[in-house]
Amino acid sequence: MKSNSHIPVLLNEAISGLNIKSDGIYVDMTLGRAGHSSEILKKLDSKGCLIAFDQDLEAVAYSKERLSEIGQNFVIVNDNFKNIEKILDQMNISRVDGVLFDLGVSSPQFDEDYRGFSYRYDAPLDMRMSQENPLTAREVVNTYSLEKLTKIFKEYGEDKYSYNIAKNICKRRSEKPIETTFELIDIIKASKPIRELEKVGHPAKQIFQALRIEVNDELNVLKEALEGSIKRLNVNGRIVVITFQSLEDKITKNIFRKYSVIEGNRINDYIDPKDIKTPDYKEINRKVITPSEDELKVNRRSKSAKLRILEKIK
Repeated sequence: MKSNSHIPVLLNEAISGLNIKSDGIYVDMTLGRAGHSSEILKKLDSKGCLIAFDQDLEAVAYSKERLSEIGQNFVIVNDNFKNIEKILDQMNISRVDGVLFDLGVSSPQFDEDYRGFSYRYDAPLDMRMSQENPLTAREVVNTYSLEKLTKIFKEYGEDKYSYNIAKNICKRRSEKPIETTFELIDIIKASKPIRELEKVGHPAKQIFQALRIEVNDELNVLKEALEGSIKRLNVNGRIVVITFQSLEDKITKNIFRKYSVIEGNRINDYIDPKDIKTPDYKEINRKVITPSEDELKVNRRSKSAKLRILEKIK
């Protein structure tokens, strides 16, 4: 089942957070179905430019057509967003005025049963953002050691039954390879007590998250992309990051703090005020921005979203 229906999360808050200049250069690191990109492009004049990244060729094809109806001053890059600095160098662009990250898996990817992202459909274990990626969820499930599976499920999925699930995966795959999402879900359910299965939420959610992160190396990619983006900001340029799980939010929070806080300034009382170092960046919102009640009613997938903004001030 294919779908291009996607409701962009925290749309107004993200666009407002970018503080868009009509002649600026903006990068949407997660194009998807162009929900955020469309609104950015609408605010740019002929001197402005939108650069958008996506690894998914279906998303690229759909979004190119959608954006073309708004304007022509955009470039879509079919690449991993960790390569932002390399791509900007190739385009002879040294600085940009804003960068947006929307780190949720797009609704069409969840809704396309053949992609293997969703526990709602029986599909081959895939979970690749890019079909060029040689590593699939099937390979992880069927070849990783008990210790490595447990570590991934515990660290990336924060599932307290990680060891039981990993142990039962190893037992099942010794009989025959685990091929589909539903086969994996059956193992996950069999690894948890009844009281856990009766809780609200799907029992496989955390394990599917862990596999997706591992397959796409999402956390390391995020760190690299954030660092590269921050270095490329113009003065008064901003980075807006929307996360959907605690690991991504923690990485974003720590990197933003690294650039916006200089440790030790308040320790030495003998420093002359003129010698106190001040940071080159500031956090616009120290408290994360979350979806409104109205947005939650329209889009339940926005429930876990958190938005942070960093600005280059000098």
